[in-house]
Amino acid sequence: MARKASTGSLKAAFTDHLQETHQQVARLEQIGESLGISLIGKVCKAMQRLIEEGKEVIQEDGDGLVLDAALIAAAQRVEHYEISAYGSVCALAERLGHADAVTMLQETLDEESAADEKLNTISLEEILPEGPCDESDEPDELDESDEPDESDDSDEEDDEEEGEEPEDSRQEGVPVPAQKKRPLAKTK
Repeated sequence: MARKASTGSLKAAFTDHLQETHQQVARLEQIGESLGISLIGKVCKAMQRLIEEGKEVIQEDGDGLVLDAALIAAAQRVEHYEISAYGSVCALAERLGHADAVTMLQETLDEESAADEKLNTISLEEILPEGPCDESDEPDELDESDEPDESDDSDEEDDEEEGEEPEDSRQEGVPVPAQKKRPLAKTK
């Protein structure tokens, strides 16, 4: 994934997390030794599939930033799976009274959460351009056909009856989209 990434920060995030993964494996081996069991070697089919999805993204061609977004999405699916797994096993180890294992598992869980957050930051600050969903943008103006009919003063009273704010309490200059009622779905 690091080789496919187009931005330096994403390459570094993937490379750094790979090094953390090696440390995490060593921690699992240490926990297993202390408990007299093997924690390494069992194949997880769900994780295998997530890794396959990541490999599929790596094989794609296209715009660097678009591929970076896809790489981040694939990596975050893995991170979320790992966060879930480590959170569960950490809770189990705590319940069983394995304090040393809890400490090491929590360290791994924290690393996975930090990796996920770093990918979020890279995605939002570098990969995804600011677009129409940017909160600082002004809302689009409504065309005249979408504006409510202001000739009927009963609309304001209806709004108050339904628990909505009256029109005069809304921010001045901010257009209010017309509310269109949708028919309820019929049930059988």
